[in-house]
Amino acid sequence: MNFIRTEIPDVVICEPMVHGDERGYFVETYRQDKLDAFLGYKIRFIQDNESKSSKGVLRGLHYQLAPAAQTKLVRVIQGSVLDVTVDIRKGSPTFGKHVAIELNAKNKRQLLVPRGFAHAFVVLEDNTVFAYKVDNYYSPENDRGISFDDDALNIDWKLDRELLKLSEKDLKQPKLAETEDLFDYGINYYA
Repeated sequence: MNFIRTEIPDVVICEPMVHGDERGYFVETYRQDKLDAFLGYKIRFIQDNESKSSKGVLRGLHYQLAPAAQTKLVRVIQGSVLDVTVDIRKGSPTFGKHVAIELNAKNKRQLLVPRGFAHAFVVLEDNTVFAYKVDNYYSPENDRGISFDDDALNIDWKLDRELLKLSEKDLKQPKLAETEDLFDYGINYYA
């Protein structure tokens, strides 16, 4: 497995090695020891989730506050998404910046979204299956979000606005500047 730091170094692209022939392929999608060695700290994933969505569905930008903050390792099993991660750590040199990468069934890339970041994805193909690991359980009282169309974030969702399908919850999220419940840069949320 190959690990690549993005323009926000804490957000990491994970590229598995795909072994294929005329019969099909084999891919090792996760190796705890290699990820821990690359990061220099341990993440203990405790739950796997999966969703299926049609083209234009946008889920996010979501995060959970400590002590229920989550690290996510996300991937696409079928179809394609534009995956977006926003740094919401006050005081961070990359605060309010984002990473956007395409994850799809062909490239088999994964994205590690650390604690302290908001996460979203928009579906680029019908019948897309999105899967992810988390290191903390869902906590409704710690659940938060940021508006997907916050001009200050300058996110290009790659689809026209009228094609986007969002939940009522995601349509009502505050702008980043209006959000008080954020993380602080320099605090170890893994301790």
